[in-house]
Amino acid sequence: MQFPTIFSPALVILPLAGWVLLILPIAGPALAAHDGPSSWTAEIWSKPFDYSSDTREVTFERTAKASKHWNLCISYPHLKDAYWLNVNYGMVEEANHLGVNFTLVEAGGYPNVERQREQIVECTAQNIDALIIGTVSFEDLTPEILEISKRMPVLATVNDISDAGITAKAGVSWTEMGAVTGAFLAERHPAGSPAVKVAWFPGPKGAGWVKFINEGFRSGIANSSVEIVVTKWGDTGKEIQRTLVQEALESNQKLDYIVGNALMAEAAISALRYSETNQFAGIVSTYLTPAVYRGIRRGRILAAPSDAPVLQGRMSISQAVQILEGRPFEKHVGPKIRMITEQNYSSEVIDESLAPSTFLPSFVVKH
Repeated sequence: MQFPTIFSPALVILPLAGWVLLILPIAGPALAAHDGPSSWTAEIWSKPFDYSSDTREVTFERTAKASKHWNLCISYPHLKDAYWLNVNYGMVEEANHLGVNFTLVEAGGYPNVERQREQIVECTAQNIDALIIGTVSFEDLTPEILEISKRMPVLATVNDISDAGITAKAGVSWTEMGAVTGAFLAERHPAGSPAVKVAWFPGPKGAGWVKFINEGFRSGIANSSVEIVVTKWGDTGKEIQRTLVQEALESNQKLDYIVGNALMAEAAISALRYSETNQFAGIVSTYLTPAVYRGIRRGRILAAPSDAPVLQGRMSISQAVQILEGRPFEKHVGPKIRMITEQNYSSEVIDESLAPSTFLPSFVVKH
């Protein structure tokens, strides 16, 4: 793959797997990286890739600048919501800090397994040294991952994936993300207190992270007075989630809480305003985005756990460079999960979680 040699807020067209990718502002040397801290608080698992194993807190040391301009292929499930934009920001900042290149492709949504399959095959067939993948599916890409791993390191970012062919992972347990969300409600409504009704919006059925977050949430509300009375599955697009919220509200059930993915939480703010039955229902998100954070600050959303997606993006780039340079690396690392409410947010957590409001998606970094 030939990288563009002019770096400005221009448009670049890259042909990939039968379609064209329209690239918006390009990140390159002209965009100065924010160096940030030299290390981060993180967790590692006693058995790498086994989220059920014990964890311990470590100081994740940022790696030194790369000895050459390594070329990375990065694959995301989508860029339809700000969560992956936050990951993108962290990757751009760290790639600029370390002096490495990347090309990013995105599948357009969790149903698009075939599209992501074609994208990673096409992208890694070029002059690429490592693949970093945020997968749309836990195991459907395993044959391609195994084949690619014969030629280069393959790293998982954010979304968990089958271990086959994977060199390293940067992420958190989405089971724990769901569990801490459920525990937030369970603490408010312990067993024996009056029952409360919840509409539950996990996300797209079949996506690995949704499976885990659903299991975690249900375990988190076990032995409490919280009852799930409506469950709505759907891709994390705002229009899809808005429709699902309206369907739940039109069921005429009296709901105490609406809980689920961030796009749902964002859509629910306005939907509840016009609901005669449920306008006072509390909203809880299962992860943090800028809009969810604004909702928390304004008292419209009660809480959301943060898995520090900006930091996960930084960690993935750092891991890739460590591996390519033959340096020691953590095989499985992730940020500490923190529950964010109106009372306990901090600038450190926000810096590790959210991209600046002026940041636009960057599909190419070139040095």
